[in-house]
Amino acid sequence: MNPGQIAVADNHTKEERSLNMAHIAGKDTKPEVKVRKYLWRLGFRYRKNDRKLPGKPDIVLPKYRTVIFVNGCFWHKHDCPAFVWPSSNQDYWIPKITRNVERDRKNTALLTEMGWHVLVVWECELKKKTIDDTLQRVARQIRENLPAKEKEQKASDSPLLPLEP
Repeated sequence: MNPGQIAVADNHTKEERSLNMAHIAGKDTKPEVKVRKYLWRLGFRYRKNDRKLPGKPDIVLPKYRTVIFVNGCFWHKHDCPAFVWPSSNQDYWIPKITRNVERDRKNTALLTEMGWHVLVVWECELKKKTIDDTLQRVARQIRENLPAKEKEQKASDSPLLPLEP
């Protein structure tokens, strides 16, 4: 365990924990669905879990050359209170989570080299207190990635306001 980290005892038996872990979904998680529904309402169109791209991003917006990973704080070792190293079976968990973090770094680097903008939304950012700010930030960052040619087109399509006398 790292200094400053608090170990939390597991309240489940080994069998109960195994069953819980087996039911954790790899896609269409509640945090992913929250982000996707918000983006859809704003008119963003996307693909889900594109296998052609490194890391199989949760949300892919080709028009904006942007991918979004919606990461769980535990699985991807977010530096927040939601992440705590498990106190049991550390020989398994430390290498497992460390590999996840390294794979995230590698996939982000590959996607960036391919010309993609990579956004990461953390599960803890989608809690009631922060969800609105988080989703607005994500939408703003996506719009900033719109190619210049399309930005000019959108500006020319906007209705002209009447001049004041």
